[in-house]
Amino acid sequence: MRIGRPLLKLPIRFCGDTLAREVSALPSDAWMQHPQKFDGNCAVPLVSPGGGLVNRTYGPMGPTRWLQDCPYIRQVMQALDSTWGRSRLMGLEAGAVVPEHVDTHYYWRTHLRIHIPVITNPQVAFTCDGTTIHMAAGECWILDSFYRHSVANRGRDMRVHLVLDTVGSSRLWDLIDAAKEGAPAPPLVEPDEAKADELEFEQVNAPAIMSPWEMKTHIAYLAEWTDPQPGLAEIMAVMDRFVMAWSGTWARYGPSDTGLSAYLRHLKEVHIAITRLGATRVTMRNGQPLLASAEQFIFKHAIGPNAVQQDPQAAAHGRHRLLA
Repeated sequence: MRIGRPLLKLPIRFCGDTLAREVSALPSDAWMQHPQKFDGNCAVPLVSPGGGLVNRTYGPMGPTRWLQDCPYIRQVMQALDSTWGRSRLMGLEAGAVVPEHVDTHYYWRTHLRIHIPVITNPQVAFTCDGTTIHMAAGECWILDSFYRHSVANRGRDMRVHLVLDTVGSSRLWDLIDAAKEGAPAPPLVEPDEAKADELEFEQVNAPAIMSPWEMKTHIAYLAEWTDPQPGLAEIMAVMDRFVMAWSGTWARYGPSDTGLSAYLRHLKEVHIAITRLGATRVTMRNGQPLLASAEQFIFKHAIGPNAVQQDPQAAAHGRHRLLA
């Protein structure tokens, strides 16, 4: 999702000491290995599919046992008043790094990522789009993870951030607008367990069959990120043809399983067209190949996992890697 810049500090502030006490009270077995297995990276799941201790990003979300043990974190989430997707405490050991990368998965295309430092030190450096900053404990930042970004902890202690993923809300949009307008020093959300109200969690976070209107927003987003270069016009023509074909099928079947074979045919056709095109060197300003991002945002998630499970043909053809 777009916030108009790589990083944005929101005009709201939380008590770093209270957050640190809650996190420090969690048992050591609450920490899990980072899903990408980066050295020195670990996480505590707070919101996950079914509230399980897993790293998956899709499915009806719920609080884990560890979130239930953290009333001030729940109060923080309530103050931001959003519908929550997968959320975690993310730890970075002393001397460890998160290598420079871009988040190109469909999940991050459709979500905002909020960072709230819990335990940190002046030697923790967060770099995004070439700018390096230090986030102080209790501050609230939004990251556009489609920019190249990395983190390094050059201090002597583990760094811990509360990392909250959400599709957003009116409250969050107001905070984003206020931040862009240069709102004054943010107020502190004082710890008060009585204010830790019920939270709202995602129940739907992936389409059964992606609509053509959603596809068009992804294509427009990719186009904004791509400067003119050889091969771009040919790729966009293939994409436009694919979406038009998909739109015709959608007009007949919508997200119904009865149209599944036709949707699979469109995916096969676009795969053949892109393979013949051979224009795989077109890159976006963040250094990512355009077609690889199109695969993640559109092709790979055009048919949801439930349809795949129900149809052997979809499992064989609809969810494989389309682009070599």
